[in-house]
Amino acid sequence: MSRHKKTLQKILCGLADKNIAFADLRQLLLYLGFEERVSGSHHIFRRAGIEEKINIQKDGNKAKPYQVRQVRGIILEYMLGDE
Repeated sequence: MSRHKKTLQKILCGLADKNIAFADLRQLLLYLGFEERVSGSHHIFRRAGIEEKINIQKDGNKAKPYQVRQVRGIILEYMLGDE
């Protein structure tokens, strides 16, 4: 199983929001077709056809748990990852 699929699976199961590596979440969003813009510590992701912007920041080497939940909501709402 690829690293992207493992990260996607961890995010979708919802049991490890505090343990998602920032680099893994960032790579997953790029893999799903999002474009990244960096402004200071904020990594902002946009994708055509998706109204919401995704803003993630590091918390040590992990992603912030509430931002992981926001990403999960967008993945589920737009059925991303089934591609």
